[in-house]
Amino acid sequence: MGNSIQDKSSQKEYIKNRIDLLVDVLDSIDAETAGIDEIDKIISMLDDLEMKCKQFRHDWEEK
Repeated sequence: MGNSIQDKSSQKEYIKNRIDLLVDVLDSIDAETAGIDEIDKIISMLDDLEMKCKQFRHDWEEK
């Protein structure tokens, strides 16, 4: 996909951008018409973010 994110500053920016994207998705959901697919998308995004944060945490511990 893209280059590996190695430095702490880039990793922090990556996490911030992913959180901003999650907030945008949440803001775009209509609570009256949202269904299981929307909830599954949010869960998937949170799972991906958690996995990346754990990877970055491991990287930070090594440095």
